[in-house]
Amino acid sequence: MFPAVAAALVGDLATDNDAVRLARSGTPVRQITTGTVCHLDADMVGKALEGWNLADLDLLFIENVGNLECPSSYDLGENLRVVLMSVTEGEDKPLKYPTISNTADLAVITKFDLAEVVEFDWQAAKRNINAVRPGMDVIAVSSKTGNGIDDWLERLVSSPHKS
Repeated sequence: MFPAVAAALVGDLATDNDAVRLARSGTPVRQITTGTVCHLDADMVGKALEGWNLADLDLLFIENVGNLECPSSYDLGENLRVVLMSVTEGEDKPLKYPTISNTADLAVITKFDLAEVVEFDWQAAKRNINAVRPGMDVIAVSSKTGNGIDDWLERLVSSPHKS
């Protein structure tokens, strides 16, 4: 199924900086600027998608506003809800932000090439994820080395479509 045709919606309180950076890759991207609202909702996503032919896309990434608790309560119609956790943020992130972990289908640990440098404890991270969401799948990835990327992409394309 690769290469997949992907697009992205980027949610932030202010600025379109992330969308501008992402657009440099050639990926279709739209910014949703929420002002003071700490999350995206289905109406915001629907309006941002106007004019796009979704049948032409294999993957649509929706990056919610950066806060990890407020957005977790809103269903955006996603097929796969993923929580990203960087090794630089520490092993206790799932304990600090339990709501997003409770609603996620998958945890992706990013920047894994830095794990040793920042003394990231992989086993502790998995224990903490399991304490909040028992049995949740976890994938460690590194964009720099490519480790885990194939597993991550396979999970994306094999995710069942919700009706």
